[in-house]
Amino acid sequence: MKDHRDIILRPIVTEKSMNLLADNKYTFLVDKKANKTEIKSAIESIFKVKVENVSTMIIKGKPKRMGRYEGKKPDRKKAVVTLKAGQKIRIFDGM
Repeated sequence: MKDHRDIILRPIVTEKSMNLLADNKYTFLVDKKANKTEIKSAIESIFKVKVENVSTMIIKGKPKRMGRYEGKKPDRKKAVVTLKAGQKIRIFDGM
């Protein structure tokens, strides 16, 4: 099993993810190979909260060009974590 800090890479701070905070939903960029149970246990151990639901999605990388050279941004995995009522993650309080 991986370390919990290797599963949760960073929080995603966008306008849409900030609007989800009203519904007690938090958005994170996670390791592409992590499954929902690993994500749930990682969030619970890192932030000391109880997770109710985990939704994941794979975002395909967009094609990019730099002059005549073509490439592609890497694919990534995003997780939207719903916490139980009354639970909060303190990272997002100051935003």
